[in-house]
Amino acid sequence: MNAQIESHQQRKLAIAERLPVLLAGAPDLAQRFKAVREFSSQIRASEYHLTNACNIRCKGCWFFEFGHDKTSTEAKDLADWEQFTIDQSYQGINCALLIGGEPTLFADRIGAFAETMQYVSISTNGLKPFPNRDPFRNVTVFISLFGGGPLDDQLRAIKPSGTAFTGLFETTLKNYHNDPRATFVFAATEDGIEYIEPTVKRIRDNGNVVTFNFYSKYNTGHPLRMKNERRLLEEMQRVRNEYPETVLNHPSHIEAIVTGKTWCGTFGHDVCPSISQDHPGNAARQANGNPTLPLFNAYKADLKTLEICCTSGRCSDCRDSQAVYSWLMVSLSKSLDSIETLTTWVEVAESYWRQFIWSPYHHSAKNKPDQRELNLAGIHIERNSRPLSHFPA
Repeated sequence: MNAQIESHQQRKLAIAERLPVLLAGAPDLAQRFKAVREFSSQIRASEYHLTNACNIRCKGCWFFEFGHDKTSTEAKDLADWEQFTIDQSYQGINCALLIGGEPTLFADRIGAFAETMQYVSISTNGLKPFPNRDPFRNVTVFISLFGGGPLDDQLRAIKPSGTAFTGLFETTLKNYHNDPRATFVFAATEDGIEYIEPTVKRIRDNGNVVTFNFYSKYNTGHPLRMKNERRLLEEMQRVRNEYPETVLNHPSHIEAIVTGKTWCGTFGHDVCPSISQDHPGNAARQANGNPTLPLFNAYKADLKTLEICCTSGRCSDCRDSQAVYSWLMVSLSKSLDSIETLTTWVEVAESYWRQFIWSPYHHSAKNKPDQRELNLAGIHIERNSRPLSHFPA
């Protein structure tokens, strides 16, 4: 615990001393920094498995690959879910990421969160449409997509019985046509490099946006050892530059999910912040002094048991896009070497929040941060200033 406290104090001191110096000569960046940090400071998030059930069986789905559906008994009574969301809110959580299984199978449970918490997102396979009415209008919908092109059906269009079907991506496009809530999470793979641009174009033409993920081949033994890493990275970056209004990732985020490395270091268990704070298996990780997400926990569908982290717990195989984003966002103290690295941090934070319909950085937002109206006098960072709540520096 002493190491953790000492590291936190060192980060605060570095930010307090270095940040005002960098921002003093960059008023435009100072405005942007203040806006994104102020919004981030409002968010306190946790993750919830809404159900153990799913209507398909994707290859490479960590939830079923590692038997997470068999490790807890799912809560069935809606009243229990409603009380649970209230209890979570009382603990200070105002942001829920709902995963599964498949959350859209239980819209009433999603409604319990949407009625209680201000910021709600779901992760879906897209097969089932999600109601676009109150209280769901302000719920972000993350839609999984594996490989692109014909690979998506090969990897995802599999019924629980094991029977394959076709047209999953086409069904998803129809279900979420011009839906501002929808962000496709496109897990790119070296086996589908030629499908990246055509898939992004279809998403754009459907009136949606996309964020790249990385497809981890959990069942291969060496999921992150690729033969075509450089080609995959270059194509993802090229497509991102070609479709900047459709692809939301920052280039540094793409680099990090493909290679595991970027300006602030190397991603891995020792730095990943998306761990359950109350899980005893994370004691050593928390004690190493690297920042974590305060109050964050990942709950199984029994509303009691904690997952060790936001995904599989198989850290050597993980390059989850949202976990990597969280790591980059908590790395402010490692982003103060120059105005260039600080600019990168601000841009990454802005791109992260572009994913969420309830964010002022979303393309549909009516109240985007007005840089001209921000008060530059408030940019000075005091030594006792409040850290970011969801993404502490």
